[in-house]
Amino acid sequence: MFRVIRRPPPARPRLVFDAERRRLHKRRNLLHSALLLGGMAGILLLSSWSLWGLEVALWAMAGGLLGFLLSPTVAPDWVMRAYRARPVDRQTFPEGAALVEELSRRAGLAAVPRLYILPSATLNAFAVGNRSRAAIAVTVGLLRTLEWREFAGVLAHELSHVRNNDLWLMGLADMLSRLTSLLATIGIVLALASLPLLLFGYAPVPLLTLLILLTAPVLGSLLQLALSRAREFDADLEAATLTRDPAGLAAALDKLDRYQGRYWEEILLPGRRMPEPSLLRTHPPTEERVERLLSLLGEAESPSWPEDPVHGRLPQDLAIGVGQPRFRASGYWY
Repeated sequence: MFRVIRRPPPARPRLVFDAERRRLHKRRNLLHSALLLGGMAGILLLSSWSLWGLEVALWAMAGGLLGFLLSPTVAPDWVMRAYRARPVDRQTFPEGAALVEELSRRAGLAAVPRLYILPSATLNAFAVGNRSRAAIAVTVGLLRTLEWREFAGVLAHELSHVRNNDLWLMGLADMLSRLTSLLATIGIVLALASLPLLLFGYAPVPLLTLLILLTAPVLGSLLQLALSRAREFDADLEAATLTRDPAGLAAALDKLDRYQGRYWEEILLPGRRMPEPSLLRTHPPTEERVERLLSLLGEAESPSWPEDPVHGRLPQDLAIGVGQPRFRASGYWY
């Protein structure tokens, strides 16, 4: 199933880990996330209050939160089946399965997430599910590009999202953002329907209310993107804690950023990427992520990471082939 190319292990530097700096980063990330989520809730409350008053706004918030908590969750296996991902175990990919188990043990997870391989040439990895039942998918392109310590950092990053319940948190943020957009739509429809009354000098929807409802969805979306970036920073930090190797994840991020440059960007701006506004990114700039990770290297010696079982490169001869993407209603999928 997998053919592992054996070669002498490269010389590895003596790694250190600054635990105090890690605690400072952790506190900052948690405070940042709490403020952003609170800001999204505040925008939703303000939008509801501007339409129906404080009491109705509080009931609407409570009802939305209760509906989110009671809503059914999609099983991780179903999501992976939709992506045509194939599960791997100790028979098909023993090194990868052992790595996920070791990282899960270090993270204190009772249930080990299942590892899947996605038949795609793109470089990507993602996690679905929650702490009690989760799955992590990596693409064939990622396996063929990264080395062992880089792969360990990426897996630890995705597993940290599971450990921190980031998937649930981002789902809550998405619910707040959607409710805010719904209230804005209701307010605008009411304003349009009452336009004839303006001829008689009566404004059922005050101008201030309209201004709040028009700006609330934009502000909510920007806060949601900022929350996503904050959770990425925290997942980087947790991954470095699990692997005790911040430089490994930093190298993976740098490699992924370089490999995923668009072809036309390389023609028009060789060696450079088209600038993207920071406010509109779901992930922080790679340079900032790498800088934060490397800042964790300090003076206190860290325990060594388990020996590299594949000696550099991950398995290159995979039983899972990479086909051409097919068009579906939601876009092109592999």
